[in-house]
Amino acid sequence: MIRQLRNVNLYLMVGADAVLLILAHLGAYLLRFEFSMAETFWHKILLGLPWIILVKLLLFAYFGLYRGMWRYTSLFTLQRVLFATITSTLVIMALIAMIFHFQGYPRSVFFIDFILTFLFTGGIRVCVRMIMNQEHKIPRDLFQKIPAGECRRLLIIGAGKAGEKVVREIMDNPSICLRPVGFLDDDPYKWGKSIHNVIIRGNVEDLFSLVGDVDEILIAIPSATGAQMRKIVSVCKKVGKPFKTLPPLGELIEGHISMKVAREIKLSDVIGREEVLLDEGNIRKYLTDKRVLVTGAGGSIGSELVRQICRFKPQAIALLDFSEYNLYQVEIDTRTRFEDITVNAYLADLRNLHTTQRVFKEFKPDVVFHAAAYKHVPLQELNPWEALCNNLLGAKHAVECSIKCGVDKFVLVSSDKAVRPTNVMGATKRICELLLNSINGQAKTKFIAVRFGNVIGSSGSVIPLFQQQIAQGGPLTVTHPEITRYFMSIPEAAQLILQAGAMGVGGEIFILKMGDPVRITDLAKDFIRLHGLEPDKDIEIVYTGLRPGEKLYEELITEGEGIVPTHHEKIMVLRGKGFNHNVIVKQTEELIEVANTFKVDEIKRKIKEIVPEYCSG
Repeated sequence: MIRQLRNVNLYLMVGADAVLLILAHLGAYLLRFEFSMAETFWHKILLGLPWIILVKLLLFAYFGLYRGMWRYTSLFTLQRVLFATITSTLVIMALIAMIFHFQGYPRSVFFIDFILTFLFTGGIRVCVRMIMNQEHKIPRDLFQKIPAGECRRLLIIGAGKAGEKVVREIMDNPSICLRPVGFLDDDPYKWGKSIHNVIIRGNVEDLFSLVGDVDEILIAIPSATGAQMRKIVSVCKKVGKPFKTLPPLGELIEGHISMKVAREIKLSDVIGREEVLLDEGNIRKYLTDKRVLVTGAGGSIGSELVRQICRFKPQAIALLDFSEYNLYQVEIDTRTRFEDITVNAYLADLRNLHTTQRVFKEFKPDVVFHAAAYKHVPLQELNPWEALCNNLLGAKHAVECSIKCGVDKFVLVSSDKAVRPTNVMGATKRICELLLNSINGQAKTKFIAVRFGNVIGSSGSVIPLFQQQIAQGGPLTVTHPEITRYFMSIPEAAQLILQAGAMGVGGEIFILKMGDPVRITDLAKDFIRLHGLEPDKDIEIVYTGLRPGEKLYEELITEGEGIVPTHHEKIMVLRGKGFNHNVIVKQTEELIEVANTFKVDEIKRKIKEIVPEYCSG
């Protein structure tokens, strides 16, 4: 506040407003009496003007009109000017009514004064912004021919809010050497109209006739579906011009659209899923000002959970991982993005009970997201003892420590592979679900599981493998021509996990709707095309046969589980029958003991005792 009082611009703004308020009040009287006033009214003006101006200036300050800079005036600024003007007019009228009962004060004067005050004070702010913008803007004819070596011509696909923001940023920032030459949009109502003097020149198919006037293409449709993106990408590839896209809104942590976030098309864009609509109010209730612990924080899901959680301003966040490099990466990223949040990094192994107890005792979490787990199915089939110790024993220790520390909510990141598991990885997740279900209600902690399918780009996903194989010149390997998987993006998965955590009251298994399954063969072909190549011509697809523990298709629910919808369109819920906690714990401990023998057959036999539907290949 003291620093603001030392700012010369503050007094210039207040002085300018004071002059305009005087002119507005005088103008109101002059207009009311058609520029012919009796002397008595001049006397009233001179007596009343000082305190009227004082009241208005104080209320303008109260509404924050002197905290911002007029060069950045926006609709929000004008809204505050309007509210300040209405409030000050009502206060002044109330004071005159109480003191003078409006005797000798024409009511119409105050109505006219309200209009002039808003026009004058709002107008000067708009004028300042226009003048300041003009000083920093390079005059440009958006459709003139560009001499060689100057700004590249940009065609924007999508004449919506995102496209408008892109054009505004380009016009306001001359350092971005791009010149918008038009929009394309599938809405015929928009054709021929313009946004910031940039004409909407037709639909995506019209790109072929405009190709000679274009150097680059930007796809500015963050909410585009997979089918829409595939169509647009196909056209862009045919015209042979470089193109980029704005990422889906879920990938933008702060939701800001900008040319800075434009990037190359990724496979997740052409798979495409609808934007996630979050009930942010309920999420804030259990995350804001709370202490949140994320296990497996260095993984693909864990690190995105950390970023999404930090949007809701927790009091502190603890990052736990046993990979030193992954933990270092997520810690640096979190501290850089969210400077106002306390970050604790724990290099720890959940399989060690004493270490886990130390972390919980020191950090004292209110909410725990348990994302730590091995994900590669074939490797876990070959090393089932490691899968059980990491996925199951680690979860058991986290659960026990959560109860002891009085954690409010414990959210387990589960998997669709827990449904009728055919592999050890899925079986470990199913036993974790049973463990949570059996203990729920016996302590303060509410235990919740969230089950979903494959995540594009995660460490266990096929995408990193395809990227490596493309870099080596192929071929791309697919285990079976008909194998299918459900997919969602990492940000979408993290957001829905948070949403399920907000909805859970304990004992539920939430199922994330994964849309339609995707054939991995089709995925491989799309991936090849995204690299400007042709499947089976430039890059071959080779079928290698199903790997140990691998299903031809995945399921999200088992028949008869009693799944029901929730108020969120992308989340379903089931409540498993109550399991005996003592029995589950005893069976789990026995399974860990068997795992330490390294006898695969005995391990799988013991798993089937706990999970009867488990069917090992």
